[in-house]
Amino acid sequence: MLRTPLYEAHQKAGARIVPFAGWEMPVQYKGVLNECRAVREGVGLFDVSHMGRVRVRGNGSLDYLQYLTVNDVARLPEGGGQAQYSLFCRDAGGIIDDIIVYRLGVREFIIVVNASNRDKDLAWMRHHRRSFASSDAAHHADVILEDETNQTALIAVQGPHAIDLVDALSDREVAALPRFGLDESVVAGVQTLMARTGYTGEDGVELFCRTEEARGLWQSLVDKGGVPCGLGARDTLRLESALPLYGHEMDEHIHPYEARLGWVVRTDKKSDFLGKNVLRDLKSAPRSKVLVGLEMEGRAIPRQGYAVHAPESGDAAVGIVTSGTFSPMKEKGIAMARVDAAHAATGTPVDVLIRDTRHAARVAPLPFYKNV
Repeated sequence: MLRTPLYEAHQKAGARIVPFAGWEMPVQYKGVLNECRAVREGVGLFDVSHMGRVRVRGNGSLDYLQYLTVNDVARLPEGGGQAQYSLFCRDAGGIIDDIIVYRLGVREFIIVVNASNRDKDLAWMRHHRRSFASSDAAHHADVILEDETNQTALIAVQGPHAIDLVDALSDREVAALPRFGLDESVVAGVQTLMARTGYTGEDGVELFCRTEEARGLWQSLVDKGGVPCGLGARDTLRLESALPLYGHEMDEHIHPYEARLGWVVRTDKKSDFLGKNVLRDLKSAPRSKVLVGLEMEGRAIPRQGYAVHAPESGDAAVGIVTSGTFSPMKEKGIAMARVDAAHAATGTPVDVLIRDTRHAARVAPLPFYKNV
Protein backbone atom coordinates (compact mmCIF):
# COMPACT_ATOMS: atom_id res chain seq x y z
CA MET A 1 0.00 0.00 0.00
CA LEU A 2 1.18 3.50 -0.87
CA ARG A 3 1.18 6.41 1.56
CA THR A 4 0.91 10.12 0.84
CA PRO A 5 3.38 12.61 2.36
CA LEU A 6 0.66 13.47 4.90
CA TYR A 7 0.11 9.93 6.21
CA GLU A 8 1.80 10.60 9.57
CA ALA A 9 -0.17 13.83 10.00
CA HIS A 10 -3.40 11.88 9.49
CA GLN A 11 -2.34 9.28 12.03
CA LYS A 12 -1.38 11.93 14.59
CA ALA A 13 -4.77 13.61 14.16
CA GLY A 14 -6.56 10.34 14.92
CA ALA A 15 -7.89 9.66 11.43
CA ARG A 16 -9.39 6.30 10.62
CA ILE A 17 -7.17 4.96 7.82
CA VAL A 18 -8.54 2.64 5.12
CA PRO A 19 -7.15 1.16 1.88
CA PHE A 20 -8.30 3.07 -1.19
CA ALA A 21 -7.08 2.58 -4.78
CA GLY A 22 -3.78 1.16 -3.52
CA TRP A 23 -3.25 3.92 -0.93
CA GLU A 24 -3.70 4.16 2.83
CA MET A 25 -6.06 7.13 3.14
CA PRO A 26 -8.08 8.83 5.90
CA VAL A 27 -11.78 8.03 5.55
CA GLN A 28 -12.77 10.26 8.49
CA TYR A 29 -11.45 12.10 11.53
CA LYS A 30 -14.27 13.15 13.89
CA GLY A 31 -17.15 11.94 11.77
CA VAL A 32 -18.40 12.35 8.20
CA LEU A 33 -21.33 14.58 9.15
CA ASN A 34 -19.14 17.00 11.12
CA GLU A 35 -16.65 17.16 8.28
CA CYS A 36 -19.37 17.78 5.68
CA ARG A 37 -20.71 20.59 7.85
CA ALA A 38 -17.22 22.10 8.13
CA VAL A 39 -16.93 22.27 4.34
CA ARG A 40 -20.45 23.61 3.75
CA GLU A 41 -20.19 26.25 6.51
CA GLY A 42 -16.48 27.00 6.91
CA VAL A 43 -13.39 25.41 5.39
CA GLY A 44 -12.27 21.80 5.09
CA LEU A 45 -8.91 20.31 4.10
CA PHE A 46 -8.51 17.19 1.99
CA ASP A 47 -5.35 15.26 1.24
CA VAL A 48 -5.83 14.30 -2.42
CA SER A 49 -2.20 13.43 -3.06
CA HIS A 50 -3.31 9.95 -4.15
CA MET A 51 -4.64 11.45 -7.38
CA GLY A 52 -2.30 10.87 -10.31
CA ARG A 53 -0.34 13.85 -11.66
CA VAL A 54 1.26 13.58 -15.11
CA ARG A 55 3.28 16.40 -16.67
CA VAL A 56 3.03 16.58 -20.48
CA ARG A 57 5.54 18.77 -22.29
CA GLY A 58 7.21 19.22 -25.64
CA ASN A 59 6.53 20.85 -29.00
CA GLY A 60 3.73 18.44 -29.85
CA SER A 61 2.04 18.46 -26.44
CA LEU A 62 -0.97 20.56 -27.46
CA ASP A 63 -1.72 18.49 -30.56
CA TYR A 64 -1.22 15.30 -28.59
CA LEU A 65 -3.69 16.32 -25.87
CA GLN A 66 -6.15 17.54 -28.48
CA TYR A 67 -6.08 14.01 -29.95
CA LEU A 68 -6.27 12.34 -26.55
CA THR A 69 -9.08 14.32 -24.87
CA VAL A 70 -12.67 15.18 -25.81
CA ASN A 71 -12.59 18.82 -24.69
CA ASP A 72 -10.86 21.55 -26.71
CA VAL A 73 -7.45 22.12 -25.12
CA ALA A 74 -6.79 24.96 -27.58
CA ARG A 75 -9.40 27.01 -25.69
CA LEU A 76 -6.92 27.31 -22.80
CA PRO A 77 -4.73 30.43 -23.11
CA GLU A 78 -1.33 29.78 -24.69
CA GLY A 79 0.45 31.42 -21.79
CA GLY A 80 -1.16 29.06 -19.29
CA GLY A 81 -3.06 29.96 -16.16
CA GLN A 82 -6.24 28.01 -16.79
CA ALA A 83 -7.57 24.46 -16.49
CA GLN A 84 -10.45 22.49 -17.96
CA TYR A 85 -12.41 19.39 -17.06
CA SER A 86 -12.18 16.69 -19.72
CA LEU A 87 -12.34 12.98 -20.50
CA PHE A 88 -10.24 10.24 -22.02
CA CYS A 89 -12.55 8.15 -24.22
CA ARG A 90 -12.14 4.98 -26.24
CA ASP A 91 -12.79 4.85 -29.98
CA ALA A 92 -16.18 3.28 -29.16
CA GLY A 93 -17.06 6.23 -26.87
CA GLY A 94 -16.66 4.61 -23.43
CA ILE A 95 -14.95 6.69 -20.75
CA ILE A 96 -11.44 5.64 -19.74
CA ASP A 97 -11.22 8.37 -17.10
CA ASP A 98 -12.34 11.87 -16.21
CA ILE A 99 -9.47 14.29 -15.79
CA ILE A 100 -8.48 17.92 -15.35
CA VAL A 101 -6.05 19.46 -17.82
CA TYR A 102 -3.96 22.31 -16.36
CA ARG A 103 -2.13 24.44 -18.92
CA LEU A 104 1.15 25.85 -17.61
CA GLY A 105 2.43 27.37 -20.85
CA VAL A 106 2.62 27.03 -24.62
CA ARG A 107 4.06 23.51 -24.52
CA GLU A 108 3.53 22.33 -20.94
CA PHE A 109 0.55 20.82 -19.10
CA ILE A 110 -0.31 18.82 -15.99
CA ILE A 111 -3.02 16.15 -16.18
CA VAL A 112 -4.69 15.03 -12.94
CA VAL A 113 -6.24 11.57 -13.16
CA ASN A 114 -8.12 9.32 -10.73
CA ALA A 115 -5.97 7.33 -8.32
CA SER A 116 -7.62 4.03 -9.26
CA ASN A 117 -6.88 4.65 -12.95
CA ARG A 118 -3.37 6.02 -12.75
CA ASP A 119 -1.50 2.96 -14.09
CA LYS A 120 -4.13 2.32 -16.75
CA ASP A 121 -4.15 5.96 -17.85
CA LEU A 122 -0.36 6.16 -18.03
CA ALA A 123 -0.19 3.02 -20.17
CA TRP A 124 -2.91 4.39 -22.45
CA MET A 125 -1.22 7.79 -22.72
CA ARG A 126 2.13 6.18 -23.55
CA HIS A 127 0.58 3.88 -26.13
CA HIS A 128 -1.08 6.76 -27.95
CA ARG A 129 2.01 8.92 -27.69
CA ARG A 130 3.85 6.31 -29.76
CA SER A 131 1.07 5.90 -32.30
CA PHE A 132 0.48 9.66 -32.49
CA ALA A 133 4.18 10.41 -33.01
CA SER A 134 4.50 7.85 -35.80
CA SER A 135 1.40 9.02 -37.66
CA ASP A 136 2.02 12.77 -37.82
CA ALA A 137 4.72 15.40 -38.11
CA ALA A 138 8.18 14.66 -36.72
CA HIS A 139 7.94 17.27 -33.94
CA HIS A 140 5.18 15.26 -32.28
CA ALA A 141 7.75 12.65 -31.31
CA ASP A 142 9.19 14.93 -28.62
CA VAL A 143 6.12 14.73 -26.37
CA ILE A 144 7.40 13.83 -22.89
CA LEU A 145 5.28 12.26 -20.15
CA GLU A 146 6.46 12.46 -16.53
CA ASP A 147 4.56 10.82 -13.68
CA GLU A 148 5.01 13.29 -10.81
CA THR A 149 2.62 11.65 -8.35
CA ASN A 150 5.34 10.57 -5.92
CA GLN A 151 7.32 13.80 -6.19
CA THR A 152 4.44 16.14 -5.41
CA ALA A 153 1.49 16.48 -3.02
CA LEU A 154 -1.99 17.88 -3.60
CA ILE A 155 -4.12 19.53 -0.91
CA ALA A 156 -7.71 20.69 -1.48
CA VAL A 157 -8.94 23.64 0.60
CA GLN A 158 -12.73 23.81 0.24
CA GLY A 159 -15.63 25.80 1.67
CA PRO A 160 -17.15 29.30 1.79
CA HIS A 161 -14.19 30.56 3.87
CA ALA A 162 -11.49 28.67 1.93
CA ILE A 163 -10.39 31.64 -0.16
CA ASP A 164 -10.05 33.88 2.89
CA LEU A 165 -8.00 31.26 4.74
CA VAL A 166 -5.54 30.73 1.89
CA ASP A 167 -5.41 34.46 1.15
CA ALA A 168 -4.20 35.09 4.70
CA LEU A 169 -1.23 32.79 4.07
CA SER A 170 -0.54 33.63 0.42
CA ASP A 171 1.60 36.17 -1.37
CA ARG A 172 -1.17 36.86 -3.90
CA GLU A 173 -4.80 37.96 -3.86
CA VAL A 174 -6.46 34.55 -4.03
CA ALA A 175 -9.95 35.93 -4.69
CA ALA A 176 -8.68 37.37 -7.98
CA LEU A 177 -8.04 33.87 -9.30
CA PRO A 178 -11.02 32.89 -11.50
CA ARG A 179 -12.77 29.53 -11.43
CA PHE A 180 -10.46 26.97 -13.05
CA GLY A 181 -7.68 29.54 -13.02
CA LEU A 182 -4.19 28.61 -11.81
CA ASP A 183 -1.01 30.41 -10.88
CA GLU A 184 2.22 30.06 -8.94
CA SER A 185 1.89 31.24 -5.35
CA VAL A 186 3.79 31.07 -2.09
CA VAL A 187 1.46 29.82 0.67
CA ALA A 188 2.75 29.70 4.24
CA GLY A 189 6.27 29.96 2.86
CA VAL A 190 5.77 27.02 0.48
CA GLN A 191 6.00 27.37 -3.30
CA THR A 192 2.75 26.05 -4.77
CA LEU A 193 0.80 25.81 -7.96
CA MET A 194 -2.62 27.07 -6.91
CA ALA A 195 -5.74 26.14 -8.88
CA ARG A 196 -9.29 27.28 -8.17
CA THR A 197 -10.73 23.82 -8.57
CA GLY A 198 -12.31 21.22 -6.30
CA TYR A 199 -14.69 18.27 -5.95
CA THR A 200 -17.11 19.34 -3.23
CA GLY A 201 -19.51 21.79 -4.85
CA GLU A 202 -17.96 24.60 -2.78
CA ASP A 203 -15.51 27.34 -3.66
CA GLY A 204 -11.86 26.75 -2.87
CA VAL A 205 -8.45 25.93 -4.25
CA GLU A 206 -6.21 22.94 -4.74
CA LEU A 207 -2.53 23.37 -3.93
CA PHE A 208 0.26 21.42 -5.65
CA CYS A 209 3.58 21.40 -3.81
CA ARG A 210 6.75 19.36 -3.43
CA THR A 211 6.44 16.21 -1.35
CA GLU A 212 8.90 17.35 1.32
CA GLU A 213 6.98 20.58 1.95
CA ALA A 214 3.49 19.09 2.18
CA ARG A 215 3.51 18.44 5.94
CA GLY A 216 4.41 22.03 6.80
CA LEU A 217 1.82 23.44 4.39
CA TRP A 218 -0.90 21.15 5.76
CA GLN A 219 -0.10 22.13 9.37
CA SER A 220 -0.19 25.84 8.52
CA LEU A 221 -3.64 25.42 6.97
CA VAL A 222 -4.84 23.50 10.04
CA ASP A 223 -3.40 26.14 12.40
CA LYS A 224 -5.28 28.81 10.44
CA GLY A 225 -8.61 27.04 11.00
CA GLY A 226 -8.89 24.44 8.25
CA VAL A 227 -10.69 21.26 9.36
CA PRO A 228 -9.08 17.97 8.19
CA CYS A 229 -11.64 15.89 6.27
CA GLY A 230 -11.56 12.36 4.91
CA LEU A 231 -12.74 10.44 1.88
CA GLY A 232 -16.14 9.81 3.45
CA ALA A 233 -17.01 13.49 3.55
CA ARG A 234 -15.56 14.06 0.10
CA ASP A 235 -17.81 11.37 -1.38
CA THR A 236 -20.91 12.73 0.36
CA LEU A 237 -20.18 16.29 -0.72
CA ARG A 238 -19.56 15.38 -4.34
CA LEU A 239 -22.78 13.32 -4.45
CA GLU A 240 -24.85 16.19 -3.02
CA SER A 241 -23.40 18.30 -5.83
CA ALA A 242 -24.08 15.54 -8.41
CA LEU A 243 -20.41 15.31 -9.39
CA PRO A 244 -19.78 11.96 -11.11
CA LEU A 245 -17.28 9.40 -9.82
CA TYR A 246 -15.39 6.97 -12.03
CA GLY A 247 -16.53 3.40 -11.46
CA HIS A 248 -19.95 4.65 -10.36
CA GLU A 249 -21.53 7.06 -12.85
CA MET A 250 -19.04 6.27 -15.62
CA ASP A 251 -16.71 3.58 -16.88
CA GLU A 252 -15.39 2.17 -20.14
CA HIS A 253 -18.86 0.91 -21.08
CA ILE A 254 -20.61 4.24 -20.41
CA HIS A 255 -20.30 7.10 -22.88
CA PRO A 256 -20.33 10.78 -21.81
CA TYR A 257 -23.96 11.41 -22.77
CA GLU A 258 -25.05 8.59 -20.47
CA ALA A 259 -23.06 10.12 -17.61
CA ARG A 260 -24.47 13.67 -17.92
CA LEU A 261 -21.10 14.75 -19.29
CA GLY A 262 -22.01 15.52 -22.88
CA TRP A 263 -21.30 19.22 -22.20
CA VAL A 264 -17.58 18.50 -22.07
CA VAL A 265 -17.40 16.79 -25.49
CA ARG A 266 -16.36 19.24 -28.22
CA THR A 267 -17.32 17.40 -31.39
CA ASP A 268 -17.03 20.77 -33.15
CA LYS A 269 -13.31 21.20 -32.47
CA LYS A 270 -11.31 21.18 -35.68
CA SER A 271 -8.80 18.52 -34.72
CA ASP A 272 -9.60 14.84 -34.63
CA PHE A 273 -9.75 13.03 -31.29
CA LEU A 274 -10.26 9.48 -30.09
CA GLY A 275 -13.94 8.55 -30.28
CA LYS A 276 -14.96 11.72 -32.14
CA ASN A 277 -17.03 10.09 -34.88
CA VAL A 278 -18.85 7.74 -32.51
CA LEU A 279 -19.53 10.49 -29.99
CA ARG A 280 -20.87 12.79 -32.72
CA ASP A 281 -23.44 10.12 -33.60
CA LEU A 282 -24.27 9.35 -29.97
CA LYS A 283 -24.92 13.02 -29.24
CA SER A 284 -28.21 12.99 -31.12
CA ALA A 285 -29.14 9.34 -30.51
CA PRO A 286 -32.13 8.55 -28.25
CA ARG A 287 -31.28 7.44 -24.70
CA SER A 288 -32.74 4.22 -23.37
CA LYS A 289 -31.21 4.91 -19.93
CA VAL A 290 -30.93 8.25 -18.12
CA LEU A 291 -28.83 9.23 -15.10
CA VAL A 292 -31.16 10.83 -12.54
CA GLY A 293 -31.28 11.86 -8.91
CA LEU A 294 -33.33 10.00 -6.30
CA GLU A 295 -34.54 11.22 -2.91
CA MET A 296 -35.80 8.66 -0.43
CA GLU A 297 -39.23 9.18 1.12
CA GLY A 298 -38.31 7.50 4.43
CA ARG A 299 -35.17 6.87 6.46
CA ALA A 300 -33.59 4.22 4.22
CA ILE A 301 -30.13 4.87 2.73
CA PRO A 302 -29.54 3.79 -0.89
CA ARG A 303 -26.15 2.39 -1.94
CA GLN A 304 -24.37 1.61 -5.19
CA GLY A 305 -25.75 -1.48 -6.90
CA TYR A 306 -29.22 -1.40 -5.35
CA ALA A 307 -31.98 -2.11 -7.86
CA VAL A 308 -34.59 0.54 -8.72
CA HIS A 309 -38.15 -0.58 -9.45
CA ALA A 310 -41.33 1.09 -10.62
CA PRO A 311 -43.94 0.81 -7.83
CA GLU A 312 -46.32 -1.13 -10.07
CA SER A 313 -43.66 -3.40 -11.57
CA GLY A 314 -42.93 -7.00 -10.70
CA ASP A 315 -39.46 -8.41 -10.20
CA ALA A 316 -37.96 -6.63 -13.22
CA ALA A 317 -35.87 -3.60 -12.26
CA VAL A 318 -36.08 -0.33 -14.17
CA GLY A 319 -32.67 0.89 -13.08
CA ILE A 320 -29.75 0.69 -10.67
CA VAL A 321 -28.22 3.03 -8.10
CA THR A 322 -24.78 4.27 -9.18
CA SER A 323 -24.01 6.22 -5.95
CA GLY A 324 -25.97 6.64 -2.75
CA THR A 325 -25.57 8.04 0.77
CA PHE A 326 -27.21 10.02 3.57
CA SER A 327 -27.21 13.73 2.74
CA PRO A 328 -26.60 16.10 5.66
CA MET A 329 -27.97 18.98 3.57
CA LYS A 330 -31.20 17.18 2.63
CA GLU A 331 -31.38 15.17 5.86
CA LYS A 332 -32.41 12.09 3.91
CA GLY A 333 -31.03 9.38 1.68
CA ILE A 334 -30.06 10.49 -1.82
CA ALA A 335 -28.70 8.71 -4.86
CA MET A 336 -27.81 8.97 -8.48
CA ALA A 337 -29.26 6.13 -10.50
CA ARG A 338 -29.36 5.02 -14.12
CA VAL A 339 -32.99 4.27 -14.97
CA ASP A 340 -35.12 3.53 -18.01
CA ALA A 341 -36.03 6.73 -19.86
CA ALA A 342 -39.73 6.08 -19.23
CA HIS A 343 -39.13 6.52 -15.48
CA ALA A 344 -36.71 9.46 -15.61
CA ALA A 345 -39.04 12.46 -15.29
CA THR A 346 -38.66 14.57 -12.14
CA GLY A 347 -41.20 13.54 -9.53
CA THR A 348 -41.65 10.01 -10.83
CA PRO A 349 -42.24 7.60 -7.92
CA VAL A 350 -39.87 4.61 -7.73
CA ASP A 351 -38.82 2.00 -5.21
CA VAL A 352 -35.25 1.17 -4.18
CA LEU A 353 -34.72 -2.47 -3.21
CA ILE A 354 -32.74 -2.65 0.05
CA ARG A 355 -32.23 -6.09 1.60
CA ASP A 356 -35.26 -7.57 -0.20
CA THR A 357 -37.51 -4.69 0.92
CA ARG A 358 -38.75 -1.93 -1.35
CA HIS A 359 -38.36 1.63 -0.05
CA ALA A 360 -40.19 4.54 -1.67
CA ALA A 361 -38.28 7.28 -3.46
CA ARG A 362 -38.86 9.92 -6.11
CA VAL A 363 -36.83 11.11 -9.07
CA ALA A 364 -35.30 14.46 -8.06
CA PRO A 365 -33.57 17.21 -10.04
CA LEU A 366 -29.77 17.32 -10.01
CA PRO A 367 -27.75 18.61 -8.33
CA PHE A 368 -29.22 18.09 -4.89
CA TYR A 369 -27.17 21.07 -3.68
CA LYS A 370 -25.59 23.94 -5.60
CA ASN A 371 -23.35 26.71 -4.38
CA VAL A 372 -20.78 27.33 -7.15
